[in-house]
Amino acid sequence: MTPAAGTRLVVMLSGRGSNFAALHAASEKPWFNAHIAGVVSDRPQAAGLALARSHGLDTVSVDRQTHADREDFEASLCAAIDGFEPDYIVLAGFMRVLSADFVQRYAGRMINIHPSLLPAYRGLHTHQRVLEAGDREHGASVHFVTPTLDGGPVLSQVRIEVKPDDTPDSLAERLLAHEHRLICASVALLARVPVEVRHEDIVIDSLRLASPLVLGRDFDEHGHHTGPGQPGQ
Repeated sequence: MTPAAGTRLVVMLSGRGSNFAALHAASEKPWFNAHIAGVVSDRPQAAGLALARSHGLDTVSVDRQTHADREDFEASLCAAIDGFEPDYIVLAGFMRVLSADFVQRYAGRMINIHPSLLPAYRGLHTHQRVLEAGDREHGASVHFVTPTLDGGPVLSQVRIEVKPDDTPDSLAERLLAHEHRLICASVALLARVPVEVRHEDIVIDSLRLASPLVLGRDFDEHGHHTGPGQPGQ
C-alpha cells in the first residue's frame, strides 16, 4: 500500500487499551503522519473503548453476545470498520480469533502486535513459555494478519534481554513499554513508505524484506530507516 498524508487507522481492542493509548499519544506528534479514524471493540465494557471516548474519538462496540452467530458478528465488524474508511487496521489487544474470510477482506492492511519473537511462541502464555525454554532473549513482533494464527509475515520486532530473576509477570511488564514503542514506530513506517504483502513476503520501497526490521537497529521510533541495506532506505 502506498502511504498518503494522514494515513487513516482503525484500532481494534478488547481490553484496557494500552497499545491504543500509545498510538493515540503518537498520533498527536507531527512525525507520526497517521491518525486514528475510529476505535472498534468486541466488548462494550472494554476500558480501552472508554479511554478512546474520553479522547473524543469515534468508537463502535460490536458485542458478540448480541449476534446470532460468528458470520453475523463479523458482518457487523466489517460494517463498523469500513465506515471509517481506514488505510490500515491495527489489532491492539483484540482477543477474538477472526475467520479466514474476514482476514482476507483486509489482506495486506491489517496488522497485529504479538508478545514474542515470531515465529517462536505463537498463541498465549508467551512470557511463561520463554522462561520455561530458558531463552536469553524475548521481544514483540508486528505482523500482517493472515488466516494462520500469529502466522502472517513479520514486519518488525523489538528485542529485550531475559533476566535471571524474571517471572512471567515481570517479563511482561518490562516488555510492555517496548511493545508500545514498536507498534507506534511500525505504524509510522507504514505511513511513510510504500509497503505491500505479496504472498508470504513483505515488499518495502520495491525491495523484499529479508528479515523483520529490528527497532533501534533497522529503524527508529519515528519509523525512519536507520540500518544499511534495508528496505525503506
